[in-house]
Amino acid sequence: MRDRELRCVICDIELPFETPPCVDGHDEECPELLCTRCGAAEIVAPVTIRVLLSAGGSRVAPQQRRAA
Repeated sequence: MRDRELRCVICDIELPFETPPCVDGHDEECPELLCTRCGAAEIVAPVTIRVLLSAGGSRVAPQQRRAA
Protein backbone atom coordinates (compact mmCIF):
# COMPACT_ATOMS: atom_id res chain seq x y z
CA MET A 1 0.00 0.00 0.00
CA ARG A 2 1.24 3.45 -0.94
CA ASP A 3 0.85 6.40 1.44
CA ARG A 4 0.19 10.02 0.47
CA GLU A 5 -0.22 13.00 2.75
CA LEU A 6 -3.42 14.97 2.07
CA ARG A 7 -5.76 17.25 3.99
CA CYS A 8 -8.65 15.25 5.46
CA VAL A 9 -11.94 17.16 5.34
CA ILE A 10 -13.25 15.27 8.40
CA CYS A 11 -10.17 15.60 10.64
CA ASP A 12 -9.34 19.09 9.22
CA ILE A 13 -5.57 18.44 9.28
CA GLU A 14 -2.96 16.96 6.93
CA LEU A 15 -2.67 13.23 7.49
CA PRO A 16 -1.31 10.24 5.61
CA PHE A 17 -3.82 8.54 3.30
CA GLU A 18 -3.32 4.95 2.22
CA THR A 19 -4.46 3.04 -0.81
CA PRO A 20 -6.79 0.19 0.18
CA PRO A 21 -6.60 -3.21 -1.54
CA CYS A 22 -8.13 -2.55 -4.97
CA VAL A 23 -10.60 -5.10 -6.32
CA ASP A 24 -10.76 -3.27 -9.69
CA GLY A 25 -7.20 -4.21 -10.61
CA HIS A 26 -5.65 -0.73 -10.27
CA ASP A 27 -3.07 -1.95 -7.72
CA GLU A 28 -0.83 1.01 -6.71
CA GLU A 29 -2.56 3.42 -9.13
CA CYS A 30 -5.99 3.09 -7.48
CA PRO A 31 -7.75 6.50 -7.28
CA GLU A 32 -9.32 5.64 -3.90
CA LEU A 33 -7.51 6.73 -0.75
CA LEU A 34 -8.44 6.29 2.92
CA CYS A 35 -7.54 8.60 5.83
CA THR A 36 -5.39 6.66 8.30
CA ARG A 37 -7.00 8.44 11.26
CA CYS A 38 -10.77 8.43 10.61
CA GLY A 39 -11.11 6.18 7.54
CA ALA A 40 -12.73 8.86 5.34
CA ALA A 41 -12.52 7.94 1.68
CA GLU A 42 -11.24 10.30 -1.00
CA ILE A 43 -11.08 9.73 -4.73
CA VAL A 44 -8.16 11.27 -6.57
CA ALA A 45 -8.85 11.30 -10.29
CA PRO A 46 -7.84 13.55 -13.18
CA VAL A 47 -10.37 16.19 -14.20
CA THR A 48 -11.15 16.67 -17.89
CA ILE A 49 -12.44 20.07 -18.98
CA ARG A 50 -13.91 20.50 -22.44
CA VAL A 51 -14.24 23.97 -23.95
CA LEU A 52 -16.40 24.71 -26.97
CA LEU A 53 -14.88 27.42 -29.14
CA SER A 54 -16.88 29.03 -31.92
CA ALA A 55 -15.23 29.44 -35.31
CA GLY A 56 -16.89 32.75 -36.19
CA GLY A 57 -17.09 36.08 -34.44
CA SER A 58 -20.90 36.14 -34.49
CA ARG A 59 -22.61 35.75 -31.15
CA VAL A 60 -26.11 35.22 -32.62
CA ALA A 61 -27.46 31.67 -32.70
CA PRO A 62 -28.25 30.25 -36.18
CA GLN A 63 -31.96 30.00 -35.37
CA GLN A 64 -32.09 33.71 -34.54
CA ARG A 65 -30.39 34.72 -37.81
CA ARG A 66 -33.22 33.27 -39.91
CA ALA A 67 -36.00 35.06 -38.03
CA ALA A 68 -36.50 38.63 -39.19
